[in-house]
Amino acid sequence: MVLVTDEVPRPGLAGHLAVNHAIVAHLAARGHEVLILLARPRLPWPVQRLAAAALDPARVRVEGPGLIAGRGWIAAAPRPAARILARQALALLPAGLRERLRRRARAGAYGLVDAVLGRFLDPAAAERAAARIAALAPQAVLVDTIFRAPLLRDPRLAGTQAVLIAHDVFHRRHAALSVRGLRLHPERLAAEDERDLLRLARTVVAIQPEEEALLRDLVPERRVLCAPMPALPRPRPPAIAREPGLLVFLGSDSAHNLDGMRWFLAEVWPRLRATLPGARLEICGSIGRALGAGLPEGVRARGVVRDLGPVLHRAACAVAPVLAGSGLKIKLLDYAAHGLPVVTTPAGAAGFAPAPDRPFFVTGDAEGFARAAARLAADEAGFARRERAALGYCALYAPERVFAALTAAVEAPPA
Repeated sequence: MVLVTDEVPRPGLAGHLAVNHAIVAHLAARGHEVLILLARPRLPWPVQRLAAAALDPARVRVEGPGLIAGRGWIAAAPRPAARILARQALALLPAGLRERLRRRARAGAYGLVDAVLGRFLDPAAAERAAARIAALAPQAVLVDTIFRAPLLRDPRLAGTQAVLIAHDVFHRRHAALSVRGLRLHPERLAAEDERDLLRLARTVVAIQPEEEALLRDLVPERRVLCAPMPALPRPRPPAIAREPGLLVFLGSDSAHNLDGMRWFLAEVWPRLRATLPGARLEICGSIGRALGAGLPEGVRARGVVRDLGPVLHRAACAVAPVLAGSGLKIKLLDYAAHGLPVVTTPAGAAGFAPAPDRPFFVTGDAEGFARAAARLAADEAGFARRERAALGYCALYAPERVFAALTAAVEAPPA
């Protein structure tokens, strides 16, 4: 199997990376050899070990232009390594200066934009990737989003079992963020643009049922299936107690996360603290750095946390203030897997399986959000019951259940 993407999949950093990691791990566990083909490599550090990304080096390897690969590790060549180190150095600068330099660098590549939804493969990168896939003749090639799909136009891949992992309905996300006044790259992404790219694959994979229906309407001539992110329960160790008043948020610095968290801090947090004065919020992930200094009293940005288990097991409840966007909000499954109830919005809860005791508390306004979060964070007597409900909900997202249709698609004999 070949997965075409830009980043080495790994859990805990961003939703799309977690989904890709789960798919690769599932295929490797079934005995497949998986090549992760980085068509336009983006590494966090000049050297990366696959073990650090929880990938089995006996089954999984990585290739890409400008990379040096060994068994269980990859390294960037000198020139791209220098660029990676420069990005890491940028992260050490004061928040205001860092953001000004980032905006300037992004403006040079994309113009004046607030967010980059994705970058399409340039013709040279698409040709390189297609040539490598054609030489390998894999059982199936999985393409990470419509932004890598142009490589499937190469005539050498005409008979390939091509599976496009959609991750999102991007024209809807583009429209939702544009309505909120954000300037985006690409500047235009309409339904017909996305349809033309989806048609390049034989099979399209949605990550939640509502988007499966939308994509089926968009490309009725293609096989469309659903493969949500799996959720494995991670029960709280007896030595860790939940702390009344402690809330948590996980997130990358994507546009919809920043938009939602800024709304939460401005509109919800003051109301929440008025109801529950001792409330504290821990923000984990790269979003903390993007939010910068000057966070309200009681809010702490912890940055990227290597082991989220202790953080999530200490919290009384989680928040997911999603105002726009589509896709499946993977962080809600992370919360449930650690026994946490979640306060979220209708957009945040969209696409999740119904259940009598679903661990999501949904509200569409700041006052209701604050009341629900304060109640859950303070109700110590209800911690154990809600923890059981959240862990039980994970049974609906067992790997063998959520990946059944995808497994059948990629393992089907050639037509």
